[in-house]
Amino acid sequence: MNFLITGAAGFLGSALANQLAREGHLVRGIDNLSSGEPQVLFDDVHFTRGDVNDRPKLWTLLQDIDCVYHLAARVLVAESLLYPREYTDANVGGTVSLMEAMRDVGVRRVVFASSGAVYGDQQEQPLREDASPFPHSPYAVSKLAAEYYVRTIGALWGIETVCLRIFNAYGPGQHLPPSHPPVVANWLRQAVRGGSLVVHGDGNQTRDFIHVSDVVRALVAAATAPDVDQRVINVGSGQETRMRDLAEMVLEITGRRGEILYTPHNAAGVSRMCADTQLAAKLLGFTARMPLEKGLKQTLKEDARFKGA
Repeated sequence: MNFLITGAAGFLGSALANQLAREGHLVRGIDNLSSGEPQVLFDDVHFTRGDVNDRPKLWTLLQDIDCVYHLAARVLVAESLLYPREYTDANVGGTVSLMEAMRDVGVRRVVFASSGAVYGDQQEQPLREDASPFPHSPYAVSKLAAEYYVRTIGALWGIETVCLRIFNAYGPGQHLPPSHPPVVANWLRQAVRGGSLVVHGDGNQTRDFIHVSDVVRALVAAATAPDVDQRVINVGSGQETRMRDLAEMVLEITGRRGEILYTPHNAAGVSRMCADTQLAAKLLGFTARMPLEKGLKQTLKEDARFKGA
């Protein structure tokens, strides 16, 4: 098959692009490199630097494409509190531009990387796809709005759409920005340096962590799965982990004696998050395989940033 991946130089995008290339598919990628690293892409991934709002460039890249993976987005929840307009422009505006270009060229399917953050705080866990969304941040709002645009434009113009609500992905190569870094990569870095791990709140809040290799498997399955048009599907491990337990696990596998510090509750956070994965198993044949402890050890071993610290 022929694929176009937006956000191809990012954490998930590059892992997906390399896997598809490894399987022998034609893979084109586009990324504006706001956070991506194109050097991690295999040589046979046809990479273009550009923005998803550049419609003429998209029209060229979309020629003869069977399926688009739309992963390009701004993804930092805390940052979105400060810059909601920028998140709307990138995550909603970019999605609409892509869907219009797909409509014009005649591409048949798009797999959109949404987020479990759209659920917000929910009493009932694990989170089912039919739960009413209650987003707590501009990032989550932008992902939910993009879902509706993807499904609406797809229905109007005969584009098959699959929206995957990806929970807390982690693994080797995850981007570590100077502010608001993702928790797993940040805590591993802090631990190997002998630093403290900062937990927001009392640490009893939970998240569903899923290894990048499992996310890639779900994305690959979504490109060809039957009967998934207009569906929203959770991609998580189905396992609920307390943040205080994650911190202790990081210290244990790194062999460090760093201190765990507790700070006032983060306003953008939610108390519990765990994916109901039954629909993914039914429609995609997907179940996460990587246990959290094993995934943390693999990340520590394979990510060069954590070596020799």
